[in-house]
Amino acid sequence: MKKTLALLLAALMLAACMAGCAKKEKTDYETVKAKGTVVVGITDFAPMDYKDDSGSWTGFDAELAQKVFADMDLKVEFMEIDWDNKILELNSGTIDCVWNGMTLTDEVKNSMSCTDPYVLNAQVVVMDSSKITDGMTADDVKGLTFAVEAGSAGDSAASDAGFTVTQVSSQANALMEVAAGTSDACVIDMTMAKAMTGAGTSYENLAVALELTNEEYGIGFRKDSDMTAMVNTLLAKYRDDGSLQKLADKYGLSLAG
Repeated sequence: MKKTLALLLAALMLAACMAGCAKKEKTDYETVKAKGTVVVGITDFAPMDYKDDSGSWTGFDAELAQKVFADMDLKVEFMEIDWDNKILELNSGTIDCVWNGMTLTDEVKNSMSCTDPYVLNAQVVVMDSSKITDGMTADDVKGLTFAVEAGSAGDSAASDAGFTVTQVSSQANALMEVAAGTSDACVIDMTMAKAMTGAGTSYENLAVALELTNEEYGIGFRKDSDMTAMVNTLLAKYRDDGSLQKLADKYGLSLAG
């Protein structure tokens, strides 16, 4: 009888301990709030995230992230990452979210807790403007060599189109490959192509030849993060008050939805 009672008491104490431990477990927001700073994983990707003349990160996503996290009582630290390792960086805790013109692919949606789409985008072929003809199709450029950012939506789109690709570390480097003549063309986000090619830009002789895909951008947090819903609420608020549209107009972007 004593042995049975002792076992029962031990089981009750274990259950109480487990309940207490469960109560102490922090949500993702509480964990980040305890640090005081949210670490945002980005790449150098104009007009979403890039450095201004003073060396500070700016751009549509950088400004929007600062606004959102200020309303969540968090300071922001931008950390440049290898885009191909974004999921690993997020799950390991090196960064707290991915906010960098991220296409909502199936891989991304299965690996992260993603916000509602907030910006429209497309994957486009960029090449020497003198070699572009009207009505170009993917078949017309299949014989070219392409530079793509490893692990990007452009990488996937080029692969799906059957292109011969060279993987580089960023979309900016993909553009540089084309400008240098190392690759015939690149597949990058329309948002970057609009900001970085054509008259008055760093790549005046490059232009968009054709679109391969249409897509949407989202923001990624760790699986089951409570921060996703919080950010969705704030993005909806900014839509209603017009501040999100104003920021999109500033950077020449189209909002999703």
